[in-house]
Amino acid sequence: MFSIISGATADPVTRGKTVQLRFPHASDYAAWARLRAASSEFLQPWEPRWPSDDLTRDSYRKRLKRYNQEIKAQTGFPFFIERRSDKALLGGISLGHVRRGVSQSGQIGYWIGKDFAGQGHMREGLELLCNFAFSSLNLHRLEAACVPSNERSIGLLEKAGFEREGHLRSYLKINGNWQDHILYSRINPFHGADFGSRTDKRDA
Repeated sequence: MFSIISGATADPVTRGKTVQLRFPHASDYAAWARLRAASSEFLQPWEPRWPSDDLTRDSYRKRLKRYNQEIKAQTGFPFFIERRSDKALLGGISLGHVRRGVSQSGQIGYWIGKDFAGQGHMREGLELLCNFAFSSLNLHRLEAACVPSNERSIGLLEKAGFEREGHLRSYLKINGNWQDHILYSRINPFHGADFGSRTDKRDA
């Protein structure tokens, strides 16, 4: 079982060519807070409104506690994206709302620091997360949603093989306002056409 609180390992869960994904831990606080603060104007248009204490150490501890609960329950897997060459923190990507049974699915969210955007790091990090979800967790379907005006996110998802499925009205409260989102999905390429029927029988 994974743990990200006391005694947590900093070893990456999965490595790519230039970046790697690993679980956050307590010693990341200073780097995380600096990166989020420096990127606040870049990130806030696409995220829920930040609480006034969002970047405090106490808030970060609560965040880690929530992460740890999700990992233990196998309902969420939050990762930091780290550059392999110098271990610099670049951003974060998470697999959340993991559902088993007949669904076998999860939802992806991500963010990257302003100075690291547009350099291919998130594209590689997203592919690593998809491989983790499909290979290690054996999930069947991944979903991601983005605001229609977020052209960077749309481009990222489409380049990563996600397909546009529909328009979600007033889906999430982003930056203080309920906003429509575009729903994207990607299906596990290793699952055959009869995967669903096999899952139904096993979980019945």
